[in-house]
Amino acid sequence: MQIILLEKVVNLGNLGDIVKVKDGYARNFLIPQGRARRATEANKAEFEARRVELEKAAAAKLAEAQAQGEKLSGLVVKLSQKAGVDGRLFGSVTNHDIAEELNKQGYKLVKSQIRMPLGPIKTVSDSTVSVALHTDVVVEVTVTVYGETA
Repeated sequence: MQIILLEKVVNLGNLGDIVKVKDGYARNFLIPQGRARRATEANKAEFEARRVELEKAAAAKLAEAQAQGEKLSGLVVKLSQKAGVDGRLFGSVTNHDIAEELNKQGYKLVKSQIRMPLGPIKTVSDSTVSVALHTDVVVEVTVTVYGETA
């Protein structure tokens, strides 16, 4: 299916690109989320009429993400979990826990924005995770996990 991208999509293209994707990806993900439209003649004409407006909105989103990234960069998130005497946690610290803690601190994030390259944290330690605020803005945040004795 041919679609017009309404915003930048990772590994696919930029705003205004006409790309061919699988039907299910377009129908089930891109179009419902407002990231793309079918590449019909009417939609192409409508897109060209709204192009300046969409580019301005995309630039505003990027600037907002960069401003939030400046505040987040170098931040240390402190979490405490129940742990055994050897420093292993009884559970684990996931992206949901980190997003919840950042939301308590005033940052509006969802768990899908937290990227944990080594998987959930299972020990008492300092770890570095990535926070993807925008496709072009990824910030490193340090997560410090303290252990509570059971």
